[in-house]
Amino acid sequence: MTPDLRTRIEAFGSDLSPTMMQGTQALFAASFTGFSALTQTRRDLSYGPDERHRLDIVRQEETQSAPVLVYIHGGGFVMGDKRSPEGLPFYDNVSDFAARNGMIGVTVTYRLAPDHRWPAGPEDMATLIAWLQSNIARYGGDPAKIYLMGQSAGAVHVASYVAQPRFHQPSGPGLAGALLISCIYDIAAADANPFHKAYYGDDTAAYPACSTTDGLIESKVPVLATVSEFDVTDFQKQAASYVAAYAEQQQRFPRMHWLAGHNHLSPVLEIGSPNSTLEPIISNFVAQTANQGE
Repeated sequence: MTPDLRTRIEAFGSDLSPTMMQGTQALFAASFTGFSALTQTRRDLSYGPDERHRLDIVRQEETQSAPVLVYIHGGGFVMGDKRSPEGLPFYDNVSDFAARNGMIGVTVTYRLAPDHRWPAGPEDMATLIAWLQSNIARYGGDPAKIYLMGQSAGAVHVASYVAQPRFHQPSGPGLAGALLISCIYDIAAADANPFHKAYYGDDTAAYPACSTTDGLIESKVPVLATVSEFDVTDFQKQAASYVAAYAEQQQRFPRMHWLAGHNHLSPVLEIGSPNSTLEPIISNFVAQTANQGE
């Protein structure tokens, strides 16, 4: 990251204000290098019964038996989509990166609160995984090499699925790895803002059962997590608590990356731009873990 870019991101502040969100989007939409001419896209395939059970698949011709990178968007549990409005390149930028690097890129929408509360997120992840295992091979993907990558609320849904085996199929979680980009782990200790309550409800006594820290630490699924230098305060505290709990139980440091110069949104929005911080982290993680189950 250049000093100028870091200064501009820092100036937006860490709060999720309209200025911060719109400014960060504009910054990276302008630097996105565009889509590969070799990229092929299938839009709005249904993976489940709800109207928001939709996914896009991006691949390059002749890609076969490839790792599958599935991006789960954020939005505070109550908003968001796999494609940004107003002509912005997000989150096609994530799936295009995957396709350029020998993977199958998938972007997904899921049910939203308050109409769909906990555990709608991990339930949707389970429905998604079942669909991918049955169908992704026809699009060149390897069903044994599925990676879920979530950001913010999307990361919470991924973490909830990985950490709670009751959502898994009898054969297991069906994942080669999980990537958590700015995640909340301890639901009971998190800032119970209106978005949080819209999804988890008002009964705080139920929050500990929704937490994912212990389940993630115990899971056999490889997990990579990140937190940003200018991330929202609650996400910074949550990342620190997760690292402390992991170190206490495992006597070693987890796969946690501190992303210098970034805010809550910028690591994912930067994908597809020159010198992306997250791209090599994702590629290395996939390369290191893709054959572990073989």
